[in-house]
Amino acid sequence: MLKRYRIRDYDFKLVIMLIAISILGILAIGSAEKSVQDKQIMGLVLGVFLMLMISLLDYSVFLNLYWVIYLLNLGLLMLVEFMGDKAGGAQRWFTILGIRFQPSELAKILLILFYAQFIMKRSERLNTFSTLLKTVLLFLPPLFLIYHQPDLSTSIMMVIIFCIILFVGGLDYKVIAGILAVVIPSAIVFLMIVLQPDQQLIQPYQQTRILAWLHPSEYLNTEGYQQSNSIIAIGSGQLWGKGLNNNIIGSVKNGNFISEPQTDFIFAIVGEELGFVGSCAVILLLFLIALECLMIARRAKDAAGAIICSGMAGLIGFQSYMNIAVATGLMPNTGIPLPFVSAGLTSLVSLFIGMGFVLNVRLQGKNTKI
Repeated sequence: MLKRYRIRDYDFKLVIMLIAISILGILAIGSAEKSVQDKQIMGLVLGVFLMLMISLLDYSVFLNLYWVIYLLNLGLLMLVEFMGDKAGGAQRWFTILGIRFQPSELAKILLILFYAQFIMKRSERLNTFSTLLKTVLLFLPPLFLIYHQPDLSTSIMMVIIFCIILFVGGLDYKVIAGILAVVIPSAIVFLMIVLQPDQQLIQPYQQTRILAWLHPSEYLNTEGYQQSNSIIAIGSGQLWGKGLNNNIIGSVKNGNFISEPQTDFIFAIVGEELGFVGSCAVILLLFLIALECLMIARRAKDAAGAIICSGMAGLIGFQSYMNIAVATGLMPNTGIPLPFVSAGLTSLVSLFIGMGFVLNVRLQGKNTKI
């Protein structure tokens, strides 16, 4: 699985950006909740180590085990179903060797790896009904297991990643147009149904979050509390912010107006304490990382490499947008972490694993010599 590569072909620029955004995250997490900062530092060290190791492996050899990857993904999600820990009304974690593990975060990476090989092997007949049907049917079990936890935000991300993979894999534009013709009206009907008082499609708390987003003034003291305070925090940071670990009484963070700010609402901490400049730095780094993944995808030696890089770009780009959109009130509260910035050992390590494969795709790119 190991190959000989040239050091000049290694994408050190991407590695530096990944470490930089992770360090910014660690600083923000330490200011939001000091007790979890050490775990995030451990996640960075472990993640970088795994990324560097994976980046030197031949991804083509690894992808030959794509059915093992698929079964591993299902197995981990099934473990959550039968022996997972419940917290906050959801069952998304289980403990292994004393470490709390969230398989749905790793499932995004495993989904990309599995379909990279699955689609490449069937690229010439991808647009046939039978192949598309198999592709969708294989996607449904992991999607259902994640949705059932319940984890609507990760389910949405899984669907987005799946669509990106199909598009990059060569899905015909006529098929895409046909799907959109069905999906868009269905989404409108779905939204109309879930807003009804007696609906059964989503959990009551999920419906309340949508209502709080549509009518924020009516939910300021309940479901809209987090988002409204997040917007206040970001705005109060102004240009340079109030400074990390500040003791300002008027701080939204110091007043505990946002619960668990180190996770889903970490961007509120960035906005309040690092200001507009710090917020732009985080957004710019995430944008450049996603863009670099796309640039590597263009140089990939095969379709599998292009799918891996595009999938990771989509994961980082869309998940960043969703998190920041929630923190700024542009979309309903979905409870999704900000890549490389939010606290979460599984999320951070999983992302670094995915980036390890991206780096290996770069090493084996069309314009590199091995």
